Amino acid sequence: MLSKRGWHMLAGGLILVLSAISVSAQGPGKTAAKVNGEEIPMSDLQTLLKSRPPDPMVLTDAQKRDMEKGALDMIIEDVLMRQFLKKTMPAASAADINKEFADLKDALSKQKPPKTIPEFLKEAGQTEEQLKSDIAGRLQWKAYLLQKLPDASLKPYYDTNKLFFDKVMVKASHILVKVKPDAAATDKQAAQARIQAIRQEIVAGKIKFEDAAQKYSDCPSKTKGGDIGFFPYKFAVVEPFAKVAFRTPEGQISDIVSTDFGLHIIKVTGRTKEEPSDFQKIKDAVREIYAQDLDLYQSVLNEQRKAAKIEVFLK
Repeated sequence: MLSKRGWHMLAGGLILVLSAISVSAQGPGKTAAKVNGEEIPMSDLQTLLKSRPPDPMVLTDAQKRDMEKGALDMIIEDVLMRQFLKKTMPAASAADINKEFADLKDALSKQKPPKTIPEFLKEAGQTEEQLKSDIAGRLQWKAYLLQKLPDASLKPYYDTNKLFFDKVMVKASHILVKVKPDAAATDKQAAQARIQAIRQEIVAGKIKFEDAAQKYSDCPSKTKGGDIGFFPYKFAVVEPFAKVAFRTPEGQISDIVSTDFGLHIIKVTGRTKEEPSDFQKIKDAVREIYAQDLDLYQSVLNEQRKAAKIEVFLK
């Protein structure tokens, strides 16, 4: 069972998906859905729904049904992925599964406070057998990634994003003038003129950057003088913004940057020291990050869903 209990594989770890939903009133012996003929018992859906304390909000019946359908969709996606991996990849060996299990046990023991496998399983609502089945699925996914993204394809990605893998963080403030990507040419020209005027006012020393952010910015960060704190090179801010922020010297302001949100001026206010990484030592992590960047997991699911026969029996 790769994840009928809501486990998703992301960036090298098993992540338990929890959903704050009240328990379905349908009986545990019934079938919630079928995926290519494989049944998803109602009890599996109920286990996912019970995996968090009750939501303090009072939900309408329609909201409860929508949230149940969302939880069931998570389970359906996990079944689709498990079916895909079973068809395309060899089964994980018992030795590899046991090694991963032992590594998890060791990692749990080093937590503060330490945790045992039984405690971990109780929190996850799983048996040891189910956990090992999830581990087997993750190992198959890793093997699939190795096939799709061989080492030769990783090095250019690593080199391009070395700042991310070296754990460099930048602290920045910005001023945003909102303009939609599909805005009329006249609106874009007006936004460009406005932000150019703001930048010239700052460069001329007529106003401090922080004061200009408070006065002119269309971003909620204006209340903090445009400060958005520290962020890594990837996955925190949009790519054009990150590229300019990371090449702007500390204490300086950037030229105008265009993103889907609009036009920005960035002031870099801090930068952490790099922690030099070794590609050979972290290439498995690079592979998983690259797959995440490519949205490969979702791409596989989308293709499987197109060809699948999915029957849902929720009322």
